[in-house]
Amino acid sequence: MDKPKIIAYLKPQCGWSNGVRAILKKYDLPYEDRDIINDPSQRQQMIERSGQMLSPCVEVNDKMLADISGEELESYLVEQKLVSPTSEAAEAPTNSPCPDEASSGDINFR
Repeated sequence: MDKPKIIAYLKPQCGWSNGVRAILKKYDLPYEDRDIINDPSQRQQMIERSGQMLSPCVEVNDKMLADISGEELESYLVEQKLVSPTSEAAEAPTNSPCPDEASSGDINFR
């Protein structure tokens, strides 16, 4: 099975982003980790390619998956037959917000 080309637009420290990383690691999928916090040009590219501002965004074989959790990414990869399902656990929660979003009553964009 050929490995898909993956570009992940992620925050360095974030529950959602870490969930995406955990799924990619679980399936041993190589990917480009693009830091949207410390590199404004990567954030701008994510917005232009996804049409929105929420992260994480993951591009799989030129298909943009906007505002996606690790859990949703795993479902997509399995449905598209890009990976074979496994019962192996991911190394991090795959559907958790960033700590500042979990404890705050305010709405923060991922």
